[in-house]
Amino acid sequence: MNQHSKSAPRRRRRYPSRRPPRGKESSHRPKMAPGADKKLESVFSGIGVPRNRPFKPDRFQTDAVAAMAESDCLVTAPTGAGKTWIAVQTIRRTFESGGRAWYASPLKALTNAKLIEFAEIFGPENVGILTGDRKESPDAPIIVGTTEILRNQLYDAMHQGVSMNTDLVVIDEAHFLGDEERGVVWEETLIYLPARIPLLMLSATVGNAGAIADWLTTIRGRSCRVVAETHRPVPLYPLGLHPSGTLMPLTVTGEKGGKKLYRKVAALAGGKKTSAPTHGRGLPPFGDILRVLKAYDLLPAIFFLKSRSDCDAALKFCHGAVPLPVDRKAAIFDRIAELTENSPHLARHRQRIHMEQAGVASHHSGHLPGWKVVVENLMSEGLLTAVFATSTVAAGVNFPARTVVFFNSDRFNGTEFAPLDATQMQQMTGRAGRRGMDKIGFALAVPGRYMDLRLVARLLSSRPGKVHSRIRINFSMVLNLLLSHTPEQVEELLKRSFATWLLISKAADSPQKSRMAGVHEVLWEDFLRHLDFLKETGFVDTANRLTDDGIWASQLRVDQPLLVAECLRQGLLPAGDAAQMAGVFACFVNEKETDDRLEGRLVPNRLKKTVGRIHKKLTGFARHMKSRGFDVRDLYLRPAAMTHAWAAGYPWEHVAKDYSMPEGNLAMLMMRTADNLRHTANLTDVFPEAAATAREAIGLIMRSPVIEDETEGGDQMAED
Repeated sequence: MNQHSKSAPRRRRRYPSRRPPRGKESSHRPKMAPGADKKLESVFSGIGVPRNRPFKPDRFQTDAVAAMAESDCLVTAPTGAGKTWIAVQTIRRTFESGGRAWYASPLKALTNAKLIEFAEIFGPENVGILTGDRKESPDAPIIVGTTEILRNQLYDAMHQGVSMNTDLVVIDEAHFLGDEERGVVWEETLIYLPARIPLLMLSATVGNAGAIADWLTTIRGRSCRVVAETHRPVPLYPLGLHPSGTLMPLTVTGEKGGKKLYRKVAALAGGKKTSAPTHGRGLPPFGDILRVLKAYDLLPAIFFLKSRSDCDAALKFCHGAVPLPVDRKAAIFDRIAELTENSPHLARHRQRIHMEQAGVASHHSGHLPGWKVVVENLMSEGLLTAVFATSTVAAGVNFPARTVVFFNSDRFNGTEFAPLDATQMQQMTGRAGRRGMDKIGFALAVPGRYMDLRLVARLLSSRPGKVHSRIRINFSMVLNLLLSHTPEQVEELLKRSFATWLLISKAADSPQKSRMAGVHEVLWEDFLRHLDFLKETGFVDTANRLTDDGIWASQLRVDQPLLVAECLRQGLLPAGDAAQMAGVFACFVNEKETDDRLEGRLVPNRLKKTVGRIHKKLTGFARHMKSRGFDVRDLYLRPAAMTHAWAAGYPWEHVAKDYSMPEGNLAMLMMRTADNLRHTANLTDVFPEAAATAREAIGLIMRSPVIEDETEGGDQMAED
């Protein structure tokens, strides 16, 4: 373990001034002149609001509801097609028959939105919520929550030897099964879910739904039907933009019926990458593009940009491009005032002026969750002209626009920029076209240095990518399975993994079938490796049963459970000092290397000594882990210092500024730290003083502006 890092110091991001820019975007560059290719005349004539007709469910919706009466069901349908309607009808049937339902989603924001939606449908007294931050009405007949909480409840049910107390499970955004980081939680949930509980899965982007359904049928002994819908409720039309400002069809139908680049776009593309006009900081002429979109009634729009700093910088180039009527400005002002009434920090957000004066906003993970909610509300209510967002907003957030605009055919994957795939493209273009508000939606590809128009054309007509198994063994999984299973029973569970099923199915007619059929042995061997280490360190006895330490450690469903458990065993946590406790836990949730060169005033000596002592005392245990091939994250002072400062009452704005941390990242650090603290707070019987301090620490960090409803903090703890 390395307490310090020598990585390069972080650069502070520049933010636009509180005062909107004056004058033109550039006096040295000619503006785009709005124009449209003649081929678009008939397309643009179809723009408008569809007639308001009585709702009639589509065939795929009624088919899915019917299927759920006798089997499990996996529904794949484009964004906005009406998958939630299927969930509501299925939940209603369960609820009206006296049963209980569980609705799981990957995002807390989406879960919170479903709480509001379902409370309006079924009555607030009948709907509860369970996330890391909120625990409200946990005994309600309808529960919405994150998939991690659902998985943890399955762990607890297996430990208690009971079947989970629900009669229906709905898993939204089912393609998260293939998520590299969190997919293991989805796969565990599907493996552990009792077959008696009907399962409804919903997704817009699953390319191998049949394989997933066949796997579920095999492991659950219960038929799983696929109901697929490819028709978009709002048709999508792809466009290209000439640097002069002329809109063109991106693709046309070829001689053999397939799609190909429109000849003018192909000529423009030339090679794979083309140049495009830019202005300040090398950014596209956003104001000009807005004027082009306005001229052809293509607003509101979502602009997908490559970085958070670009999203923020784009706003100052939009003033004056599309003047807002006085009544629209007043409506925006009033709505922001209403949404930020209980948060002075959000009320004076530096980007508020851009929304009020130009009707534009940025949306990305660098913003506070509360501010993103403000942006989402104004966009979904039709008050904004444009939102500039990173591609992460494409998944799970519901604020569609008439047009989506993108400038890159690649995306940063955390390590490098890699070409977009069909699934990512469909997530972005799924926001184009608002059901009930648009007859047609548009996807505008803007040529530029990082735009491969041919790739985009292919992706727009491609099927979503296949979902792959992400199951892996970790210490929390092993500890929790040993609560209720023998190693032999765990081996049988591992044979039920999607990875094993896929490879066995692929080898069904292969001469290597016998070798492929044993693929689960890789997982099994990794399980045994984890089991051996748990025996060596006293969490499991020689009879493969959890020791007393193993039993309470199984409740630490956190990022680094054994390191936290070792801190508890050695009494290393600063029990009695809640601010220090918060700082220490921030070390354990931090995932990235960070620059620990801080001014002395930013690191209190007591905290530095505490972290140093923990680092020293854990060194032997960490070396032991590494010697057995397990990864151990380094501990860094910076996340500890900034979390301690916030917990100790240092002003939020000063914490973000002094430690050079974007507000959204800082809020995420606090929320993840609180999630980890909750598990220690639940160990009241074993470590009462540490548990009490952890509970107090949660209250210190989970307050405005990290959360806007402080009942979601220390007093409302969910079992996580």
